[in-house]
Formats: sequence, structure tokens, C-alpha cells
Amino acid sequence: MSIKCGIVGLPNVGKSTLFNSLSNAKAESANYPFCTIEANLGVVPVPDPRMEELARLVNPKRIVPAVVNIVDIAGLVKGASKGEGRGNAFLNDIRECEALIHVLRCFEDPNVVHVENSVDPVRDKEIIDLELVLKDLEWVQRRLDKTRSMTKGGNKEALRQVAVLEKIVAEMEEGVCFRALDLTDAEKELVADLGLLTGKPVLYVCNVDEASVVDGNAHVERVKAAIKDEKAELLVICAAFEAELTEIEEYDDRQEFLEAVGLKEPSLNILIRTAYRLLNLETYFTAGEKELRAWTISKGTRAPQAAGVIHTDFERGFIRAEVIKYADYLKYKTEAAVKEAGKMGVEGKEYVVEDGDVMHFRFNV
Repeated sequence: MSIKCGIVGLPNVGKSTLFNSLSNAKAESANYPFCTIEANLGVVPVPDPRMEELARLVNPKRIVPAVVNIVDIAGLVKGASKGEGRGNAFLNDIRECEALIHVLRCFEDPNVVHVENSVDPVRDKEIIDLELVLKDLEWVQRRLDKTRSMTKGGNKEALRQVAVLEKIVAEMEEGVCFRALDLTDAEKELVADLGLLTGKPVLYVCNVDEASVVDGNAHVERVKAAIKDEKAELLVICAAFEAELTEIEEYDDRQEFLEAVGLKEPSLNILIRTAYRLLNLETYFTAGEKELRAWTISKGTRAPQAAGVIHTDFERGFIRAEVIKYADYLKYKTEAAVKEAGKMGVEGKEYVVEDGDVMHFRFNV
């Protein structure tokens, strides 16, 4: 499953510093390399301590973590919805992402110029929100005009869609993002295919100075108040500190550097895990001497579809899944011991895979 998250924000808020820090992030005990695909696109491993624990037990020749594709999208400017700056190219970059990491400048520094000449993260958020809402409104209005023409024959489905679209237009004309609208699940389903920019899950990253990385600051509190009605996540991070951290080679030295500012682990780890969770994703593992691999699935995925993530033949010819719970693997140490203890489950097509399951699939094609 290929997942893409876009880093967005105004120019000079710390997007590229954050992206570059992700590109250099170091894992504790395994070589999980960041892979640069293009100048602004990379593949970042999802930090998962369970991989390290399983690796100690299985001792595989190869370790393959789950990954998230991160895109450093160029800074947006006012008028992007009308083609200013990179305009439509910027908005198309966002459209291709499943989730957004919205970086907001929450630090004062006279040496770092702000495009709006002052530090105000809520205003910055509203600038980007407005550009995205305006583009969404354009798309929704087109759909509304088209759907209205379909109601003349009394098409009930079209009539329901028109009612929802009119509701959305009225709210968006007031500058409200789609994710903040009070819609029922049925109403959302009627317009799900629109793929609206302001409907994408968002993680707000408040980029602060080093002194504010643990407790935040007044700017962060304003952002929290501004997003309280949105279904969004918020993370406080000091991108400059994370950039320094990635330059330290030794694990013990990095831990000492973290502890000096009151952190237990790099904020980048939390960022990637939060983005993963934001997309309603889970991980299951396949473990053997040749390879330990993490596989990404959506919550609620059944066993055949989980097998299909490995190969379509696995899903097509699915017979059963042999499942070991992660906690049982840690307790009994080996697959043989788990079997002997009667803790290996044999599951059929209706089994819903749980986060952390260690699985073998039996199939026939």
C-alpha cells in the first residue's frame, strides 16, 4: 500500500528543514534508509519498536519496515487558487496526497524573514485554508451545476446530491473547510468521489524554538484554539533541533541530546507515526530467517485482503491465515514455542487483521 503525505505551508516556515531532517533520520539498530526519489519526494520508514523486538527473536537477514512517502510541496502564496506562484501545480501536488502535514511557524527570529512580515500561525493557516477552500468551491460548484441538470426528471439520487452540495457551497463561501463541516456519514458518501483538498486528513506541525519544544508557547495555544472544531492532529516540533539531532552519529549521544531538552525520542518518529494513524492505517508482520517485513493495511482489513497486499495471488487463492499475536511472540520467543503453547490461531476469510499480528498465509492458485 503506497501512502503519500504532503508537507505544506507558507514559504520560510520550516517545511524544507523538516523534510531534510526526515531524509537524514537515523534508526537505532537497523539500517532503514530514507530513499530520495525526486528532489522533493522521499520514502521514510515508519519507526516501530516492535520491529526491533521481533528482529532480536527472528534474527532475519533482511528487515523491511513500513514506509510513508513524504512530498516537500513548494510554499503556497496568496492567489494560488487563481494560478499565482506555482498555482495549479501546487494544488495538484496536494490533490495527489492522502494526507497533509501543515507546517506553521510558531517561533520568533528576526533573522528568518516571514513572507507576511510578522509571525502569526493562525493567519498563515487561514491563508492556505482559503486558497484550498476556493479551489474546492470551484469543483463543488461545477458538480452542483451538473447535478442540478440531472434533477429535471425527478432523479432522487441527484436531488439528494444537490441538497448536500448546496449545503457545502453555503459553508465554503464562508471559508469553512470540508473537514470542519457537520455532515452525516451518508452525506459524505454522496460526495466522496470529489476528493476535496480540504477534506484530506491534516497534521498541524507547530514549528517552535528549542525552548518551547516540550510545553509549547502562546503561538501553539492559538493554533490549538483555531483547530478545535477540525478533525485534525497537532504536533509541536523544533525542526532546527531535529536537523541538528540527525547529524549526531552515535545512538547514545543522540539520546543524551534529546534528554537535554526534555524529549524521550525524536519528534520526527512521532510525526511519522501520527501521520500513519491519521490515515487509519495498521501494520501486520511476516517474520522468517530470510526477512522480517511490516505490511501496511487499513483498519478493519480482512485476512484475504491483507494477504493481497503481499501479492494478488495470495488473496485470489487464499485458504487460511496462521496468526500469532505480537505479545505471544514476545512471550514464547519462537514460532515453535507459540505453536506448542496453542497460541497460533488458524483464521479464515472473515478474520479481521489486528495491528501487530505476525502472519503466515496459506494459498493455492
